[in-house]
Amino acid sequence: MTKKALITGITGQDGSYLAELLLGAGYEVHGLVRRVALEDPQRRFTRINHLLDQLTLHPASLESYASIFHIISRHEFDECYHLAAQSFVAESFADGFSTMNTNINGTHHVLAALRELRPQCRFYFAGSSEMFGKVAETPQRETTRFHPRSPYGISKVAGFDLTRNYREAYGLYAVSGILFNHESPRRGHEFVTRKITSTVARIKHGLSNELRLGNLEARRDWGHAKDYVHAMYLMLQQPEADDYVIAMGETHTVREFCELAFAEVGLHYRDHVKVDERFYRPAEVDLLIGDAAKAQRELAWQPAYTFEQLVKEMVTADLETIGRAHND
Repeated sequence: MTKKALITGITGQDGSYLAELLLGAGYEVHGLVRRVALEDPQRRFTRINHLLDQLTLHPASLESYASIFHIISRHEFDECYHLAAQSFVAESFADGFSTMNTNINGTHHVLAALRELRPQCRFYFAGSSEMFGKVAETPQRETTRFHPRSPYGISKVAGFDLTRNYREAYGLYAVSGILFNHESPRRGHEFVTRKITSTVARIKHGLSNELRLGNLEARRDWGHAKDYVHAMYLMLQQPEADDYVIAMGETHTVREFCELAFAEVGLHYRDHVKVDERFYRPAEVDLLIGDAAKAQRELAWQPAYTFEQLVKEMVTADLETIGRAHND
């Protein structure tokens, strides 16, 4: 019998890669989308345009329990991947209220509807390394205590606790993936990695000359989104529900990312990168580095991409995209 999966946030980076993976595994894939996305598909569905004839999309709002309840009542989902969130940390400082509302209530609405209607459905919650924030130990693992340093991180800790509570109190198969930073050519332009690679491509094509960034010494544990959505899938295939850290186990500075990205096009980052204090966070997270030993042991998860391959793929994709747009 064909398995049926629901993905919230299907139009995002992770949602699009996950949809590809599940379709390839023979799933019937459904996605929740905002109604405005259906009215502007050219712009809103860029990451899933090539999949639209294989997907079933449902207009809904995470802030509306009724709309979530309605969709889950009409379909017998086997798996639910809850990826939708306001996930840009800088925006969470600018508008903490809507970040909290979307991320916490949205998670609660999906869990409550599944408990009521589809208690056998397996649930995945997209946690984040930002939950560790001001880290208590390095590297961070499943047992490391949380000390979030942004409204986004706080909202993700709440979602993690809700997920665990539904597992322990109601017996739902509910897991959290504590995913460290994962990037790809489908990353949003507001994120520092894509800001770097797209600006590098613009500079190479003569459309720009400088890149303004905040803290160049901030270190992150960066992996490829394709590898990380594979881990999400593996988590829901286990006999018992549990939480897992997914990370590369190595850190790189924003400066290193710049150095590699500019080198890809034969340029030196020092000639183009300007530090701009407007892009510093009110509370910086200094050193996030994950220990994915449990996932490697229990899920047999191994990343296929290196950091260098990730940067190269992102720069190459942006060079092609901007080159095409510039020549049209």
